[in-house]
Amino acid sequence: MDLQLRGKTAFVAASTGGLGRATAEALAHEGANVVITGRRRETAEQIAAALPSAIGLELDVLDAASRTRALEQARDAFGLIDILVLNGPGPKPGTAADMTADGARTAFEQLVEPHRQLVSETLPGMRERGWGRILAVGSSGIVSPLPNLAASNLGRAALANYLKTLSTEVAADGVTVNLLLPGRIATDRVANLDAAQAERQGLSRQEVEQRSQQSIPAGRYGEPAEFGAAAAFLCSGPASYVTGVALRCDGGLVGTL
Repeated sequence: MDLQLRGKTAFVAASTGGLGRATAEALAHEGANVVITGRRRETAEQIAAALPSAIGLELDVLDAASRTRALEQARDAFGLIDILVLNGPGPKPGTAADMTADGARTAFEQLVEPHRQLVSETLPGMRERGWGRILAVGSSGIVSPLPNLAASNLGRAALANYLKTLSTEVAADGVTVNLLLPGRIATDRVANLDAAQAERQGLSRQEVEQRSQQSIPAGRYGEPAEFGAAAAFLCSGPASYVTGVALRCDGGLVGTL
């Protein structure tokens, strides 16, 4: 299938590792001009150098000025943004019972406001051209809240509802807005979460991983490239009638349709 991404420009937030990098690499190999971003500019540039058409830029997703600066640099290099992939760090683990007012504010500041700004600075051009893709790397926590990730569950659910509302407002302009929800994908963040759980429960990380894998119908953690392939499709031309959805890439982990 031709994903019709040749010549499109994709800005992928937080793409020097994990799911962001997997998404950026998949888009690049489908012919898009890709903007790799991360807090370490040198790392972003190294990743970009290995891709067909890409640049690496410094971006602190949690800093408003950094977000604006990176978008300006991306436009200077490739022109207007056609594909915006929203991604970034999540709040620290913690329970709902222990959440403070500061913790709730942090969830909003990390998981909603940065992405709202990125959307507001790229969406007008997409609507004017009659083509655009906005894809958020979400979490299965918006479908089935994850234990000990109360702040993440809160912030990501808020972002999901913002994006669902947005999708209804821009669909007629040729802009799709979707979320892709990872399950247990073999990334550094999942490894860190497993390590934290192991410490709490007095287990080894390997024991935690084995128990987790047993709860996944596919019987294993997903590979980042599998997530990237799903992301590339949602950003593609053939996916023009898919909007306002939260697609899970989780090996069947979540027990609902």
